[in-house]
Amino acid sequence: MGVGVRRTRLHRRRLEHVVGRAHRTIARRVRGSPASLRRSHRVTSRLYRDEAVVIRSYKLGEADRIVVMLTRENGKVRAVAKGVRKTHSKFGGRLEPLSHVAVQIHRGTNLDVVNQVETIDSSGRMFGDLDVMTEGLAVLEAIDQLVPDREPVPEIFRMLVGVRKTLAERPSALVVPAFLLRLLASEGVRPELDRCVVCGEVESESTPLVAIDLERGGVQCRGCRSGVGVTSGALALLRDVLDGRLGEALDRAHRPGEQVLDDPVVVEVASIATRAFEFHVERRLRSVAIFERHDARSDS
Repeated sequence: MGVGVRRTRLHRRRLEHVVGRAHRTIARRVRGSPASLRRSHRVTSRLYRDEAVVIRSYKLGEADRIVVMLTRENGKVRAVAKGVRKTHSKFGGRLEPLSHVAVQIHRGTNLDVVNQVETIDSSGRMFGDLDVMTEGLAVLEAIDQLVPDREPVPEIFRMLVGVRKTLAERPSALVVPAFLLRLLASEGVRPELDRCVVCGEVESESTPLVAIDLERGGVQCRGCRSGVGVTSGALALLRDVLDGRLGEALDRAHRPGEQVLDDPVVVEVASIATRAFEFHVERRLRSVAIFERHDARSDS
């Protein structure tokens, strides 16, 4: 075989080797492209923005906190705010309880991470009033007890934003008990207030409803009474709250000269609302206990 033929074959083999290697490289890159795109998509899809109200937070390590928030779209979320306890944290005071914020969050395997926070409504007056803050904390604790993680509850979120605004603009001792009752109603738990839960008699002059038994689910007439006594004023107020007439009730409470919402009635309704909520969640609301002690000191 001639030298020229051997050189031609050698050249062809080298060319095939180079071309084959190039094809394999291109193939690997082509195969890798979708994976790279998927990784990029996963990173992007893990970022989400939402509207939130901060419920509480607790320490993590030396500089971080885990922040519990109720969000409009994603329900109750727990996310790490890195460096929030440092003096010059980028989050400032925007992640305090009751803060109404817009957040950007990175969804993690175990815990999410807060990336950005912007204030929606500061309501500075709320944070400067101890009574209002205590009432607000009672609302937050109730939500924390009732709402499971990662379950969207847009109705409860709207209620929270609304009660937060009411506490800031027109605080009243009626706001928290009304919220507890409406919160239970949103979960399908609503006491019967118009007829005796034992005999079924509708309230009338001859058959007044004089007691409420939470275990039985509502009010009772005199002949069937086994629960705690309830006044006609408290019953009327309970009906107003649960039938969506809270605004009218608050107007009456702030109107001088009318005694429809005198203190004993509001206190009675607050007691019923608190007991109803605690009966449902089967635990004591610590914030309500603190608020009651504060009221007792104020009255003494």
